[in-house]
Amino acid sequence: MSYKKILAGPAVAISLYFFLGNFTDAGEIASRMAGVAALMAVWWLTEAVPMAVTALVPVVFFPLLGILDSKQTSMQYMDPIIFLFIGGFIIAYGIEKWMLHERIALNILMRVGSRPSNILLGVMITTFLISMWISNTATVMMLYASVMAIISRIENNSNGNPQLHGITVSLLLGLAYAASIGGMATLVGTPTNMIFYRAYNEQYPHEGGVNFLSWFLTALPISLILLVFTFLLLKYLYIKSNASIGLDKSFFRNSYASLGKTSYEEKAVGVIFFLTALLWFTRADIEIAGMKFRGWSSLFGAPDYISDGVVAVAMSVLLFFIPSKQNRGQSLLVWKDISRLPFDIILLFGGGFALAKGMETSGLSSWLASNLGFASGLNLTVFILLMCALVTLISEFASNVACIQLMLPILVSLQKEMEISPLLLMIPATLAASLGFMLPVATAPNTIVFGSRMLQAKDMMRAGFWVDLAGIAVIALMSLIEL
Repeated sequence: MSYKKILAGPAVAISLYFFLGNFTDAGEIASRMAGVAALMAVWWLTEAVPMAVTALVPVVFFPLLGILDSKQTSMQYMDPIIFLFIGGFIIAYGIEKWMLHERIALNILMRVGSRPSNILLGVMITTFLISMWISNTATVMMLYASVMAIISRIENNSNGNPQLHGITVSLLLGLAYAASIGGMATLVGTPTNMIFYRAYNEQYPHEGGVNFLSWFLTALPISLILLVFTFLLLKYLYIKSNASIGLDKSFFRNSYASLGKTSYEEKAVGVIFFLTALLWFTRADIEIAGMKFRGWSSLFGAPDYISDGVVAVAMSVLLFFIPSKQNRGQSLLVWKDISRLPFDIILLFGGGFALAKGMETSGLSSWLASNLGFASGLNLTVFILLMCALVTLISEFASNVACIQLMLPILVSLQKEMEISPLLLMIPATLAASLGFMLPVATAPNTIVFGSRMLQAKDMMRAGFWVDLAGIAVIALMSLIEL
C-alpha cells in the first residue's frame, strides 16, 4: 500500500474543488462533484486502493456533500445492466464446468492443420469466438492450458531453434489479443461495452438505435478487421518459417478423443447458450434493407420492460433447474459453482454509474458542455482519432473499465456542445478502451500470458504498438462510415 498514492487523491480533489469554486462559475455542488470525481480518478488510475473500494466512494461522499441522497446513490449499484453481466457470467461458468469450451477449441484446431500459421489462426479464431460471449479474462484462463500444451510440444522439439520460440511468442500474444478483440463484438463480451449500453440508455432514453443486434452489426466488422490485421502482424513478426514443429493433426485428434463422447450436460449447456444468444439477437425490432421485423418482446404487454438483462438472468437460472446425469441429485449448476462471481467488477459498474449520475445531477456535466466549445471547431475525423488515441493511452496504464467510466460523462457533455450523434463519440471511445495491447498491465489477458515467462515485455510492446495503432485507425474510420 502506497500512502503517497492514497493522499494524492484527496490532495487533487481538494485543489480542484477550491479552484472551480473560486475561479470559475461551476457552482458549489458542481465543484464538490468535481472533487469527488478527481478523487476517484486518481485512485482508479493509480490503484492506490482496490478499485472496488474506490467504487464505493459515492456511497459515502454523495450524501455527505449534498450531491445525491443515499437512496438515489445506492440505486446506481443495482442497475439492470449489472444483471446482464451476472447472467452472462453464470452461463460462462456452466460452459467452463462441463468443458464445452475445450471441445469447441480442439474441434477448430483439428481442422486448421499443423502448420504454425494455421495453429496460430486456430487459436485466435477459437479465442475470438468464445470471448464474444464470455469475459476476456475467463476466456484466456479457459484456453491457457490448451495453448500451453501446444507450446510444450513445440518447445520440446525446438532444439534451441529461435524460429520455434517465435511461434511460442505468437501463440501467447495471439491468445491475449484475440480475447480482447473478440470482446469488442458483443455487448456482453466485455464490461466496457455494457457500461456504454447503460450510459447511453440513461442519457438518451428516446434516441433508440442501440440493442444487442445493432451493436453486433457495428462492432463485428471492426473486430474482424482488427483480428485479421493482428494475425497477419504476428505471423510476419514471429513466424518466419513453416518448418515442422513436431505436431500434426493427430495431436489434436487424440486430445479431442480423450474428452470422450459429447455428454448430456455439454449438450444442455450448449442449447442454453445458443438460445440465450438467439433471444438477445431477436428481442428488439429489426430493420434490414428497409424491411422491419418485430422482435419477440413485442408479444408481451410492455416490451420496453424487457431488457437483455432479463434474458441473461432467465436463461442462467435455468441451469439451476435442469438435472445433471453425471452428478445425481444435482442440477447443471449448483450455488458453489458461481461463488467466484467477480463482485469487484459489479461494484465497479455501480461506482461508475453513480459517478455519471452525480455529474448529471450536480450540473457538472452541463458546466463541462459549456466550457468545451473548442472541440466543436475541430474536424470530426481528427477529433475522433485523437479521442481514440487518448482512450487507448489511458487504457494502457489503467483499468479499461475505469477508463471508460471516466470518459463517458465527459463525452456526453461534448456531444451536447458539438451537436452530433452521441453514438459517434461514445461507441469509438468504448471500443478504444478495449485496446491496450502494449503493456503486460494493460489488460488481464496480457498479464496472464506474460505470467507464463515465455515472452518478454519488448515482445508485447513490439507487436502491441502496431495493433494499438491499427485499432485506433480502424475504430475511428469504421465508426464514421457505419454511424
